[in-house]
Amino acid sequence: MAMSGFRITPILAVVQPGYDLVLNPVEVDAVFEVPLSFLMNPRNHGRGRATWQGAERQFYRMPYGDRNIWGITAGIVRMLYERLYA
Repeated sequence: MAMSGFRITPILAVVQPGYDLVLNPVEVDAVFEVPLSFLMNPRNHGRGRATWQGAERQFYRMPYGDRNIWGITAGIVRMLYERLYA
C-alpha cells in the first residue's frame, strides 16, 4: 500500500508496436513511453528526498528526458529490477 493509503496493483504486459492506448481522462493526464532497457538500468535509479506530512521521506527517481518518474511508480520499477536482475 502506498503512503497515500491507496492500494496499487502493478500490471506488466508486452504489447505489439502500433498498439492504440485508450486513456480515461478522469484517471490519466498523460502517457509517455520509456524503453525497458532504460528502466532496468540501475544507473538511472537515483534517489530523492522530500518532506511529506511533516516527515523527511526518501524515494527513487528516474529522470527521462523532460519527464521525472518518481515516488511509488519509480519504487515499483526498482522492485521489478531487483526481482529480475539483483
